[in-house]
Amino acid sequence: MNPAIRNWSGQRVWVIGASTGIGAETARQLLTKGARVALSARRAEPLEELAAGHANALVALVDITDHATVLAARDQLLAAWKGIDLVLIVAGGYNEMRADSLDLAKVNQLIDLNLRGVFNCLDVVLPGLLKQGSGGIGIVASVAGFGGLPKALIYGPTKAALINLTESLYLDLHPRGVAVYQINPGFVDTPMTAVNDFKMPALISATQAADKLVAGLEAGDFHIHFPKRFTNWIRLARLLPYRWYFALIHKVTGL
Repeated sequence: MNPAIRNWSGQRVWVIGASTGIGAETARQLLTKGARVALSARRAEPLEELAAGHANALVALVDITDHATVLAARDQLLAAWKGIDLVLIVAGGYNEMRADSLDLAKVNQLIDLNLRGVFNCLDVVLPGLLKQGSGGIGIVASVAGFGGLPKALIYGPTKAALINLTESLYLDLHPRGVAVYQINPGFVDTPMTAVNDFKMPALISATQAADKLVAGLEAGDFHIHFPKRFTNWIRLARLLPYRWYFALIHKVTGL
């Protein structure tokens, strides 16, 4: 559904959320493959550690909830590269929340990070991609966006919104030569999932997740999801009657 990427050499890739986890491992792999990679996140130290020894790495600090910082980073990249070929929006957060612990401040905080932050990024990169009529945008959502899950009262809805968003983006951008990638990880061993106190089926490492993500980009997949032994199960579960779906989710998570 998207053009295959057969050679990363010289590709200008902006990884937003590259300080830890999937973003860091994906950036590391792309640098190894010869891409020029801009590393963005709020904290400089992990980005500088990742960039060390890579002549093709560029550090650009960003807080995606602050539109001005995203715009400044975009301008920094354009000054250095004269263009951007691929934007990967990996940044996001998680707040464990259930109905008996609804916290409106945390709700708004996560909406700002997981949803409004993505639109801040789109606002600054879409005009350039549309003008050049090439390149692509990848957005990391989650299998939590496929359906309701315990402890995901706000996280799940933000990720469901991103799934819908990427589908709409594809319909608008594909005819104009811009690729769109919807990226839905299952459970990945990262600092974000380290706080979970429930069963995480088919847990994989961040390196394994990055392997799948990069392979999906190279194949030109629109929907990149992993590990498929879990993500396909969740997708099929959504076809069941609700009483069966809810029973399965309780059994699998133990919640």
